[in-house]
Amino acid sequence: MLATPIGNRADIGLRALHVLDLVDSVACEDTRHTASLLQSYGLHKPLIAAHEHNESEAAQRVIALLREGQRVAYVSDAGTPGLSDPGARLVAAVRDAGLRCVPVPGPSSLTALLSVSGHAGWDGSFRFAGFLPVKSQERQRALQAIADEPKACVLLEAPHRIEALAREMAASLGSRAVTLGRELTKQFEEVAHLQADALPAWLAADANRTRGEFALLVHPRERETTDEGALPEAPLRVLDRLLMDLPLKAAVKAAADITGAPRNALYEAALARRDQP
Repeated sequence: MLATPIGNRADIGLRALHVLDLVDSVACEDTRHTASLLQSYGLHKPLIAAHEHNESEAAQRVIALLREGQRVAYVSDAGTPGLSDPGARLVAAVRDAGLRCVPVPGPSSLTALLSVSGHAGWDGSFRFAGFLPVKSQERQRALQAIADEPKACVLLEAPHRIEALAREMAASLGSRAVTLGRELTKQFEEVAHLQADALPAWLAADANRTRGEFALLVHPRERETTDEGALPEAPLRVLDRLLMDLPLKAAVKAAADITGAPRNALYEAALARRDQP
């Protein structure tokens, strides 16, 4: 499984070039794209189409070649195979056949965006959401999960859906900080830091801003300073008892349901208790 550049072809690694030169054939998401990529490095290899619509069938051809002793690389159109791209089924099939699958790491829009997010005090933990579901109800549930998630969250979006996503994020996330990366590593790369509710206006300000591929980082939720004295003693006692047996989120929800106290205040009180030495 070999990661390829997400835009700038100069980002290819020396090991990746060595492996591509060494293999007998290359399985790939798009043969035309991969042929052009290989040609730019002076390489020419037999190509095997292995995309989301034929991945299971293509895996059997790859397995047959591997059993013959041939060496096969798999690449998606950009970045690391298997991360919001085809490749996972191929890996599973190769593994189940008792054959070896070796990762060759490389460029990633996820780590590229995280590196320029500039969130002071971020502990490095994040959730990768990838592309959100297309169906309305599933999409709303996914957005609500991101809104409820205190950690950073990275998602991806295509140009024809970015305006709709911006409106949805504005409604769901409000003033939550967002770092948007457009066309990362490419000629018209753009990185913007703004609040979620400012995303629609930012896109509308320049027609070019809706073009290209997008990666978006929803920053960790800022902790609100809450005076525990604002909460009656009884809900706090219930919360303390629930925290002994339940995960933090479940304890907060249960305490709010039982006592009727504000969930946000209970959540901040629970965080304060967790962080106490």
